[in-house]
Amino acid sequence: MATVTATISSDVCYHCGEDCCADSVAFDNKDFCCTGCKSAYQILDKSGLCSYYDLEANPGINLKNTKHRARFDYLEDDEVIDRISDFRDPNKLSLTLFIPNIHCTSCVWLLENLQKLDSGVLQSGVNFLKKELSLLIDTEKSTLRDVVEQLVTIGYEPEIRLEKLDSKTEKSHQNRSLWLKMGVAGFAFGNIMLFSFPDYLDTTGTGLGGNFHIFFGALNIILALPVLVYSSSDYLKSAFAALSQRGVNLDVPISIGIVALFSRSVYEIITMTGTGYMDSFTGLIFFLLIGKLVQQKTFHRLSFDRDYRSYLPIAVNVLNDNSEEYSVSLDKLIPGKKMRLRNQELIPCDSTLLSDEAFMDYSFITGESEPVSVRKGERVFAGGRLIGNAALFNTEEKVTNSYLTKLWNHEAFQNNEKELKLTTFADKISPYFTIVVLGIAFFAGLYWLQTAGVEPALSVFTAVLIIACPCALALSTPFTLGSALNVLSLNGLFIKNHLLIENLSKATSIVFDKTGTLTESDSAEVTFLGDVLSSQEKTLVKSACKNSIHPLSRKVANSIESSFLHQPTNFEEQPGKGIFSEIDDTLICLGSRSFLAEKTRMKLQEIPESNFNGSTVHLSINGVYKGFFGIRAGIRDGISNLLQSIKEKFSIYLLSGDNEAQKLEFTDYFGANKSLLFNQKPEEKLDFITQLQNNGEQVIMVGDGLNDAGALRKSDFGIALADDISSFTPACDAILEGNSFKKLDSFIKFSNQSMNIIIASFVLSLLYNTIGLAFAITGNLSPLVAAILMPLSSISVMVFTFTTTRFFARKGGLTIWK
Repeated sequence: MATVTATISSDVCYHCGEDCCADSVAFDNKDFCCTGCKSAYQILDKSGLCSYYDLEANPGINLKNTKHRARFDYLEDDEVIDRISDFRDPNKLSLTLFIPNIHCTSCVWLLENLQKLDSGVLQSGVNFLKKELSLLIDTEKSTLRDVVEQLVTIGYEPEIRLEKLDSKTEKSHQNRSLWLKMGVAGFAFGNIMLFSFPDYLDTTGTGLGGNFHIFFGALNIILALPVLVYSSSDYLKSAFAALSQRGVNLDVPISIGIVALFSRSVYEIITMTGTGYMDSFTGLIFFLLIGKLVQQKTFHRLSFDRDYRSYLPIAVNVLNDNSEEYSVSLDKLIPGKKMRLRNQELIPCDSTLLSDEAFMDYSFITGESEPVSVRKGERVFAGGRLIGNAALFNTEEKVTNSYLTKLWNHEAFQNNEKELKLTTFADKISPYFTIVVLGIAFFAGLYWLQTAGVEPALSVFTAVLIIACPCALALSTPFTLGSALNVLSLNGLFIKNHLLIENLSKATSIVFDKTGTLTESDSAEVTFLGDVLSSQEKTLVKSACKNSIHPLSRKVANSIESSFLHQPTNFEEQPGKGIFSEIDDTLICLGSRSFLAEKTRMKLQEIPESNFNGSTVHLSINGVYKGFFGIRAGIRDGISNLLQSIKEKFSIYLLSGDNEAQKLEFTDYFGANKSLLFNQKPEEKLDFITQLQNNGEQVIMVGDGLNDAGALRKSDFGIALADDISSFTPACDAILEGNSFKKLDSFIKFSNQSMNIIIASFVLSLLYNTIGLAFAITGNLSPLVAAILMPLSSISVMVFTFTTTRFFARKGGLTIWK
């Protein structure tokens, strides 16, 4: 009688890579470990997304344990949806989900193509570092529950935590994982060091004896295994991903060193030819994870997650019980406050509209610039921008930093050309470093093979890979930039991307806006030259200007004494040109001569030119020219010394939308006429920046952010200057507090020094590698030498970068503690 034997397939699942057992299923000539993985493949195949499998081998998530979907019933509850969403209207829903299963480039590619799986998904973006998925959903085509269930089906179940229903500020999940990995490595490092002390202190060469050697060796391997499999997994995965894409990053030589160090140690312990290097191995991972933690802390600091008050020096106008306005910083803005926002100002927190009607631009959230009409009593969401008339709002929630972070880093304000240039020094040298290390290891091994045999050659080969591991190189950049960014933020310069420090350090030209940048925004003399204005006309002019956030409009409004304001029926503002408003059937137009001619029936010749020594804002009421406001603003405090200092080191230019009235005041600083350009439109400023870059210049642009968004974004390093009240400017690379503007020269010098510190720390770590290589190539690399050199190199780089950044900051007159 024949015996029936169950055959267990040794193949792996095409989707997730798990072993296929007896209950495996086959489809399309491919093996799957379960029906869930097969279904996920079918969905991707039907949607034309099978390129997902080309980016990584078996990139999917195992779906055997997918729970019943009835648990997602709560996602149909309107209250729950409101609490976990960032933005919601009758047609669209925007939110951010934490996806713990994001682990590779295939995951990112698939999740950013969700719209091919579900037509209701309008936009999807992945933050790989935070493992977050940002979604914009068309609720007429799909629901939040449908999208979440689709994510579960393809193996990317979001983690929607109950605590998020009480707060939109979510804890960092990845930070917890990193702490766990570091804890495992630190625990193993400490204990293995303890077990290795007898070998360190052995002066007789007899060691511990066979039984103790085997016992402690086995303990060391057991303790080191979780460090290899769990704690070092990020480096190994990153190296594998780089190699699979035919690239080399710094994680490749680090991973080579990790694998070589562990393998060599296991070999020595098992064959009893040595005590291994498990203490150095676990210490290496421990210090690398400390560096990664610092890098992650730096990332969160850049993302304003630490304290948004430090990075967004903006405020809003709040009304007291007597309807008098006063400025309140965002950290003190609490629910129940009545605030007045003006044209182009950002809604800092979810609020309720108190005015009859307002128009909101939600392009930051939805990507659509078409304004949305909001009626009295309706909710407006943080991140919306007010368009047109000023309006009153009642705050419903506190300001949360995480949402402002998302706006500043919105894809609409990313400059892909600029981002392509931002590669760390470590990434640039990593291919060459890897080739040199492998070359030295190969030739050293070949030499010892010819002179001493196979075993000494293999020993020297692995010893070179071990001691040349660039762990200190990996730490130098995050520690240096982390310290530098902390110093810069303490002094009022807040940079969006830490890699942009390199652009700041390489600057050769600096372009300045004038109004609100070089000139003082608060102190100014305002004179009206023309027909005498009645009190009613003055009130109308002030009412129109109060809707604008442009510095000149604010100065005109502040110069007119009138406590009673009218609400405009219509309001339009064109950046760099002027404002046009209808109030009580009266047409108020303020701005340049060409703007008045464009908006009224007057001809340009009918509007007289002025020789006023300052800025001019022309006025017409109901199409009748009334005169102009002459504004003579003083130069900002400390700017004279700043311009005198930087003109010796950089090519400096002034681009202003105003007339040439103040040209003489700046001639001494900017010199030739080609450096002083007036009557510049926003597009002309952009063209000028482009021309400088085409001539090989690295350009810093400093502006107030109102009319300079295009130039700020185009420049190599765009700085938006912010005083107490300012428009939020996500197109810039950095925000600079107004009272810190005079330190710009020190900031640039410090950025140069920071880049030099990185190079110096590289030299220091290479010095350690050279010393270690001398021991390795000569066959004298002992566990004690490795145990001393490898941790010492990491610690010394951390101490060196921290102390030198503080030293140069203090030397440059910058604050280093607060």
